Amino acid sequence: MNDEQIIELYKAGEKRQAFNLMVRGYSERLYWIIRGIVQTHADTDDALQNTWVSVWNALDTFREDSKLYTWLYRIATNEALSLLKKNRLRAALSFSDFSAQVENTLQADPTFNGDKLQLALQKAIATLPPRQKAVFTMRYFDEMPYEEMAEILGVTESSLKTSYHIAREKVLERIKKNDIED
Repeated sequence: MNDEQIIELYKAGEKRQAFNLMVRGYSERLYWIIRGIVQTHADTDDALQNTWVSVWNALDTFREDSKLYTWLYRIATNEALSLLKKNRLRAALSFSDFSAQVENTLQADPTFNGDKLQLALQKAIATLPPRQKAVFTMRYFDEMPYEEMAEILGVTESSLKTSYHIAREKVLERIKKNDIED
């Protein structure tokens, strides 16, 4: 079923069936979007579950002025960013280094099967502020156009271009620094 058919099914009163179709059709894509932002499997699962709870609670408010996937992507991104903020706050309250904590978790994650360069890239991304991490992930991994990113994040294209450029430079610098140290 396409998005329009799913929405029509929902409007016709088949809410559970429409929701189940969304979950089956979009869970994997949303998982990888969230994973690119939060970087660990456990946090990704938490954020994905929160995403589907938020979708279920807000489905009546979907106005169809954007694509269903764009709407779902926005909710997933917001849930991932919220989880990052909560984790950073928790780390600050425990006086621990959040970036180091994320890096160590990433290395210990049994679902990570990348090589040394991929690990260096993920570590570099982990050091980015949440918004830059989201922008970098959307652009670098998903190759999302700035126009679509602007719609999802609710900011201007020019600010996204600037944010991506800054994030890219930080990632490159961090990878170069790791190459020297390793």
